Amino acid sequence: MTYALPILLTLAVWWATTGIVLFIVNRSPTTYAWSMAVATVVLVGALSCLAWTSSAATVVNAYAGFCCGVLIWGWIEMTYCMGLITGPRPYACPPRVTRWRRFALALQASLYHEFAILVFAGLMVALTWGAPNQVGTWTFVILWLMRWSAKLNIFLGVPKLNLQWFPDHLRYLESFIVRRPMNSLFPVSVAASVVVAAHVLSNAVSANATPFDVTASLLLGTLILLAILEHGFLVVPLPDSALWNWALPARDVANGPEVRAPLTAQADAKPAGRSRPSKKPLAGLDIVPVRVSSPPHSAATHSGR
Repeated sequence: MTYALPILLTLAVWWATTGIVLFIVNRSPTTYAWSMAVATVVLVGALSCLAWTSSAATVVNAYAGFCCGVLIWGWIEMTYCMGLITGPRPYACPPRVTRWRRFALALQASLYHEFAILVFAGLMVALTWGAPNQVGTWTFVILWLMRWSAKLNIFLGVPKLNLQWFPDHLRYLESFIVRRPMNSLFPVSVAASVVVAAHVLSNAVSANATPFDVTASLLLGTLILLAILEHGFLVVPLPDSALWNWALPARDVANGPEVRAPLTAQADAKPAGRSRPSKKPLAGLDIVPVRVSSPPHSAATHSGR
């Protein structure tokens, strides 16, 4: 169980937290206030727990730090998917713009979100500075970097996206996306991630590894491998959405995503006012939230995360 438990826990947390975020953000917007209130209480608890458990390099603290990192990331993902912290340009990309112009506009669409991530990353580093247990902070950093990798690959073009995972008020993000069989960054992203994962996991079998080292390495290494798997979901035609059907509205699970035309017409015109978000979830993604893995988190990424 020394090796199996960290791997199984990472799988369970990845699957459950992705589903919980999808379930919450695809409910009626009238529930968002209560959801965010509860999530914020959890956030404060996670930050407090992170600071407390970072002081000792024990197996229990490694598990606690990992869960704290995921919960803090989940709060940030919820604020984005609910449209609470996005960017100064909450509307679609105009048609026929250059790639660099599209990138700049996509960044504006999530700029405040990216600043929020930087703020929380800095806060977590400050809370755990010099402490022996850095699992929570590294969990957050891995989710952040792998989310950015997925977002850049989605921006450059991938063939498969789960657009039905996003609520309608984020549907304008679809206009920033292109679909291509592959892009030149994708193999580089996957290869670099595999090398990092192998390095992290090798610490678990080191002759000098302590029980804490084994647990921490397996938690973080497995998380990187799951992020690589989510990258694979972007190019391989696998029914990955079935993993989270339980978290999506029954109508969409039963009927599948409906096909809609891209939101490019009149894309550069600012809306006169913000309309109330629809209860019906978006049909088509990725813009994945980044699951990150998602979910999505340029456009938001998969899953989740």
